Amino acid sequence: MDAQSPDLPPRSPSGEKPPGTGGWRSVRGEPSLADVFGTVATAKRGPFWRKLLAFFGPGYLVAVGYMDPGNWATSLAGGSKFGYALLTVALFSNLMAIVLQSLCIRLGVGAGRDLAQACRDSFPRFVSLPLWLSAEVAITATDLAEVIGTAIGLNLLFHIPLEIGVIITGADVLLILALQAFGFRWIEAFVVAMLGVIAACFAVQIALADPDWGAVIRGFAPTTEIFANREMLYLALGILGATVMPHNLYLHSGLVQTRGFGEEIDERREAIKLATIDSSIALCFALTINASILILAAATFHHSGRTDVAELDQAHAFLSPLLGSTLAPTLFAIALLCCGLNSTITATLSGQIVMEGFLRWRIAPWLRRLVTRAIAIVPAVLVTIWAGAKGTGQLLILSQVVLSLQLPFAVVPLVMFTSSRRKMGPFVAPRWLTALATATAVLIIALNAKLVWDYVSG
Repeated sequence: MDAQSPDLPPRSPSGEKPPGTGGWRSVRGEPSLADVFGTVATAKRGPFWRKLLAFFGPGYLVAVGYMDPGNWATSLAGGSKFGYALLTVALFSNLMAIVLQSLCIRLGVGAGRDLAQACRDSFPRFVSLPLWLSAEVAITATDLAEVIGTAIGLNLLFHIPLEIGVIITGADVLLILALQAFGFRWIEAFVVAMLGVIAACFAVQIALADPDWGAVIRGFAPTTEIFANREMLYLALGILGATVMPHNLYLHSGLVQTRGFGEEIDERREAIKLATIDSSIALCFALTINASILILAAATFHHSGRTDVAELDQAHAFLSPLLGSTLAPTLFAIALLCCGLNSTITATLSGQIVMEGFLRWRIAPWLRRLVTRAIAIVPAVLVTIWAGAKGTGQLLILSQVVLSLQLPFAVVPLVMFTSSRRKMGPFVAPRWLTALATATAVLIIALNAKLVWDYVSG
């Protein structure tokens, strides 16, 4: 491992201090994701759509984290147990995500720092190190969900035993290395292509399920039952943790810096606007997928009285008899495998950002991936051997609740940084956006506190 030099500038090779970086401990910092930093050209002139197209990509990599295998488990459990009622949680979680991801863009473009670098440059070591550990826990929980989900997808499609499938997932680092050799745009293209496959699979399944669209619309309306029912709250937190994911906040603040926007204030403001549009569109697409999973579970399992379906292999087995088509379970398995492959890429990048940003350590991405994969594979192998597929489903939901509990440790610093004029200069978040983000942080902390209190008090 090589220590990254602190003398590299956030964007300009000249080492000039960029706008909005005066409140940080060090004026200069190392680039985020240095190997792809500023490598994607942007259109300085021309029609709006051409400028937007240059920023098309990072939002979809972030959106992948909002539909990973862990999300599937919580959405399936919520839909089968409570019908369409938790659609409101999916909607509000997505709105929270849009707000928070816009702050990530503002931090990455305006301050020239990703969230990990910002924490390191703002807090003393006794604060930044626990934040780093919290981020690593979140990434490990994310990776665990991907390991299990991909292994189940391999099992459903190719009948590979779960224990073997879990181990095979450690080799998917080769996919990332192959894509990186062609450039960052190839990684983005692969992710978007996989998202297209996932969307097509669910479009067919929803058409076969023929849900009650009136009930679907009513499911998006808020309900106080979520706070009164502890089991519903647990699943709601799982959906929240699977939607607003801590590692995505680190990831987006780094990914946006792959674009070669300029140093001037106007250029950075335009970059923030274009990247926010890209992110918002991508997250609306993620909401469509998340809602589709929950609607499919409600229209098939809950409607037929199967209210305890939380396992991915259970869902696969039940779809065929309930929908009267052998195509549905195959499409379900294909979409699941695509989700696992996509999540592999984003977890790798977020792990790289977190390690390099907090510790200034740079290691090869393939080595970083193997380390995080090894940490995730051990509990996954133990659970699959000990409890089989049922245990893996429970572990998937637990991993999403762990993510939700880690959220405040990423959200609070993000809101602090982007609301500080001293740190952000002309790119400080407007008051209305800070107010929304603060309300989001307070709600997340309150829900987590209630969950912990309920279980501690028995």
